[in-house]
Amino acid sequence: MTINKQMSIGEVVQKYPQTIPVFLQHGLMCVGCAAARFENIEQGARAHGIDVDALITALNKVVPQQSPVA
Repeated sequence: MTINKQMSIGEVVQKYPQTIPVFLQHGLMCVGCAAARFENIEQGARAHGIDVDALITALNKVVPQQSPVA
């Protein structure tokens, strides 16, 4: 599975907990807040002035061939 801009932050964090440090390194500290459940990655990144494409690239680097957590 490839992470994309339209996926919710909460969905990505739940399926791929190894992405949490990537979100934090890019300055997206709301991985555990209520908005993360419904806000997609693009919305969260833009709201915090984060380069969306760089974030997506970095997120996909940590989940290249791994299965999601059940």
